[in-house]
Amino acid sequence: MTEIDVSQQEINISDKAADEIKRVMADNKIPQHFGLRMGVKGGGCSGFSYVLGFDEKANESDKVVETNGIKVYVDERSLPYLSGVVLDFQDGMTGRGFTFDNPNASRTCGCGHSFSA
Repeated sequence: MTEIDVSQQEINISDKAADEIKRVMADNKIPQHFGLRMGVKGGGCSGFSYVLGFDEKANESDKVVETNGIKVYVDERSLPYLSGVVLDFQDGMTGRGFTFDNPNASRTCGCGHSFSA
């Protein structure tokens, strides 16, 4: 596992997203030492879809970033697609959920959960 210097973060989490992640962890009794697993997988209507989950520890080849009080684990394959991404959380009349502002996405789908690069 490789620690990324905070001054060179490649992944960012907004205040609203960090608050929601902490709420989800508390509501589901996920221990605070767990980190957020962020990745991409093939599929979705635009080619790739985002993956979020919780892991107790990073894998050997993961990049580890701490942003806004959240430890984030990203596998090497996903990192080029997520470099510079901002994870946000929206709670409004048009829907509720996490959103990704991804500078690497050349096209996104209407649902906001898949993209092409």
